[in-house]
Amino acid sequence: MDWLDRVARLRQWSRDGVRAPHKPLLLLYALGRYQRDPGGAELLYSAVEGDLKRLLAEYGPVRATTPAYPFHHLVSDGVWEVRTDRGPGSPGSVVRELRASGAVGRLVPELRDALRREPSLLGRIARTLLDSHFPPSLHADLCDAVGLELDDAAGAPVPGGRRRRGSRMRESVLTAYEYRCAFCGYDGMIGTLPVGLEAAHVRWWAYGGPDDVENGLCLCSLHHKLLDQGVLGVGEGHRVLVSQRFVGRGSAAREQVLALAGRPLLGPQPGLSPVADAHRLWHARQVFQGEARPALQHQPQPQPELGSEPRAAPAP
Repeated sequence: MDWLDRVARLRQWSRDGVRAPHKPLLLLYALGRYQRDPGGAELLYSAVEGDLKRLLAEYGPVRATTPAYPFHHLVSDGVWEVRTDRGPGSPGSVVRELRASGAVGRLVPELRDALRREPSLLGRIARTLLDSHFPPSLHADLCDAVGLELDDAAGAPVPGGRRRRGSRMRESVLTAYEYRCAFCGYDGMIGTLPVGLEAAHVRWWAYGGPDDVENGLCLCSLHHKLLDQGVLGVGEGHRVLVSQRFVGRGSAAREQVLALAGRPLLGPQPGLSPVADAHRLWHARQVFQGEARPALQHQPQPQPELGSEPRAAPAP
């Protein structure tokens, strides 16, 4: 059985790019538990409900949701089974029924057998889930959250028929934004090489976001992570959105995040397309957390140094 293909094709509710990573999050959590203790990887719903709620709150959709949904519905994908005090079979996706019946979930026996025969399969399955549902900037944090340890050298092959990432996205986006963060203006380099600058997808690649400049922003590592976590976004007029849910009391948080509210993006170069409305609206609806803060008054804007010349592209 091709477990990678089966995992890559998990059935999920989907419409117009709406995020529904409930099943992938539960499966990643189950793989983390299996990796730590293959013999005791049964998940009692009432015991893991809190962990799964936290995962959904941090990495799931913007709308409120419940871990009861994937706990029940993942059974239909052939990788998960549920039993209760009454025997095999899930009682449904109602929280009180899962709790009252002592519902326990685990990977199906065939998948557990395959993982025992081929230990590297676990890492490949996890990589498939991460690549298919989450941006790269969140992979390490998500692995920590579910207790997974993965070998970065053991990448998962792309299952047949799946999209492959473009290889020139980073170069095109960094050039378009003249090698500086579109939010804060950071433009650090070591010699001729940019350091700490990344090409961010506004609409995530895993949800149909194209590898082109109209879907990209050159961002420093910090602001890329905050964009993907929904702390930052792009509003009308291509101004920076800052979530009201973000709390930062120190001067660094004020200067690096809160002061960005309402600030116009830096770039792209004249003649190149800014972020397309369709992509920024997808991010606003599917990733950005809550409402945006009002723009700060009289906030300083990054300015080029007097007498400075436009930044030339780094040497290849």
